[in-house]
Amino acid sequence: MDIHALTALLRTRWHQMRAARDAGQSSTEVAVFAAVLIVVAGAVALAIKTKVAEKIGIINGG
Repeated sequence: MDIHALTALLRTRWHQMRAARDAGQSSTEVAVFAAVLIVVAGAVALAIKTKVAEKIGIINGG
C-alpha cells in the first residue's frame, strides 16, 4: 500500500474519531493506531540500521 494513501486514511479516521467523541470504540482504535505506529517505527529503524551497516561494510572493505 502506498504510504501517502495509508497516511491519508489514518488522518481521516483520526479526525472522524475526534469528532465523534465515542469513548468505547475510539479508545480501541487509538490503541490500534499506536501499535501500527510502533511497528512502522521499528521497520524504519531496521531499514536505517541495515543501510548504515551496508555502508560501513563498503567503507571498511574498500
